[in-house]
Amino acid sequence: MRPVSPRALLRQRFQVPDVTIPAGRMVELPGRGATYVTDSPGPTPDAPTVVLLHAVGCTGLLTWFPSIGPLSQRFRVVTLDQRWHGRGIQSAEFSLADCADDVAALLDALGIGEAIVAGYSMGSIIAQRVWRQHPDRLAGLVLCATTDRFRSTVTERVFHQGMEVTMLGAREISRSRTAARAARAAGRATNDALDIAPRDIHDWAVEEFRSTSPWAVAQAVAALGRHHSRPWLNRIDVPTAVVVTLRDRVLPPDNQLALARRIRGATTHPVDAGHAACVMQADRFVPAFLEAVGTVHARRRDFPPRGRLSEPPRSSSETA
Repeated sequence: MRPVSPRALLRQRFQVPDVTIPAGRMVELPGRGATYVTDSPGPTPDAPTVVLLHAVGCTGLLTWFPSIGPLSQRFRVVTLDQRWHGRGIQSAEFSLADCADDVAALLDALGIGEAIVAGYSMGSIIAQRVWRQHPDRLAGLVLCATTDRFRSTVTERVFHQGMEVTMLGAREISRSRTAARAARAAGRATNDALDIAPRDIHDWAVEEFRSTSPWAVAQAVAALGRHHSRPWLNRIDVPTAVVVTLRDRVLPPDNQLALARRIRGATTHPVDAGHAACVMQADRFVPAFLEAVGTVHARRRDFPPRGRLSEPPRSSSETA
């Protein structure tokens, strides 16, 4: 039997939404590094901004491309590749706290005072930390397919502990990722020189997925295993919406709903879909996500002035 290529398998199993992919550019974050950013203008120059944070192993565009067009009808929409993902910052270590600081630095670089920050899976964890570390930059939060703590089951604890041990044991191997980055860059340069481009949306999605190395995914998963925001969720003082993926086998829906109950005034927006709903079930996810963002924006006037509930920014540890 002839092996099936990833592109063919993608076409057979899933209907990837056929939409226009916005162009992006590399943006330098002073003192931090450069990352790939898309910046889609809203309907007016003063449209409020939504920053979209992607899932683990993905890129900003790969997680959010079905949502960007509809969302930009009301908002300015910004995506970025997080550290070690796609064309994101390549640092010595992977840290969720650093990822949250990158979001604030990007707002500075783009001249944006505050924004609604929306995250999917890993992106929702980073979004929580953006509030923790930079509460004055947030106009609201939208947390999709989220959790406040991993290792909530025996299976999760064994998985994340094993991942941490593996990462520590292979730390020296990580020094070779410079060569891996160079190889990826050379591949992109060759494709550009030969005018090789993805033939359709499926090909583009495969190329985006391949732009993040398995090593980077493993490091990110290990960092996620150390996340624990439950002690301070009830101090979040911006309008918050939680999009709950009801058929999620990665992050249990009950945990997502429990997180929503811990955040004062959070609204919930259920989606009858699984963990990959943002792309694979976009027809269900996008309407719920748009509703969640619109609700957060509309509720800003209902919240007290900044600083009554929050405390000074912190960025010193993953678990603080």
